Amino acid sequence: MNINVAPTNLPPSEKWVPYRHPQPKESPPELVVPNAIPSDERIWVPVEENVWFRPLLMCTSRGYWMNLLKVRKSGVLSRHRHPLPVHGFVLKGEWRYLEHDWVATEGGYVYEAPGETHTLVVDPHVEEMITLFQVNGAMIYVDPDGKTTGFDDVFTRIDKCRAHYSVNGLGVDYIDQFIR
Repeated sequence: MNINVAPTNLPPSEKWVPYRHPQPKESPPELVVPNAIPSDERIWVPVEENVWFRPLLMCTSRGYWMNLLKVRKSGVLSRHRHPLPVHGFVLKGEWRYLEHDWVATEGGYVYEAPGETHTLVVDPHVEEMITLFQVNGAMIYVDPDGKTTGFDDVFTRIDKCRAHYSVNGLGVDYIDQFIR
């Protein structure tokens, strides 16, 4: 069986030599966010009372976004459906969905299958929850019977960031650094 692996027969002096050629000119620049959980509270974009998101990557060419969701105080956040997969990693606290019997706890990873509808809840014993989410496509907000009441996609999220940053001193263009 031939498996492609990194060559181990390079002389030690070659292992520490960076790639010598230019990167593809069409490739967008990397995005490094040194303080993903920011000390500047203005970076957090309000969603509703005691709920914020912090943009990390707004990928307009692929239609997804990466963000941190922060919740302080308990409550029901939103009932929504996803047409594409969502990935989550709980950094702090915990949360659950009314439609399931599991709890997403600190250090846990969650995969949400396309087409599923669920209602995110943070329970009263949780002081603060922060979860890293990759949302592909859209969040379609629905009532208990599945009737659409609204939606978010990468473009509406960018618009919310522009509106928030334009009035809090960071500037309307602050979000541009996260767009790829």
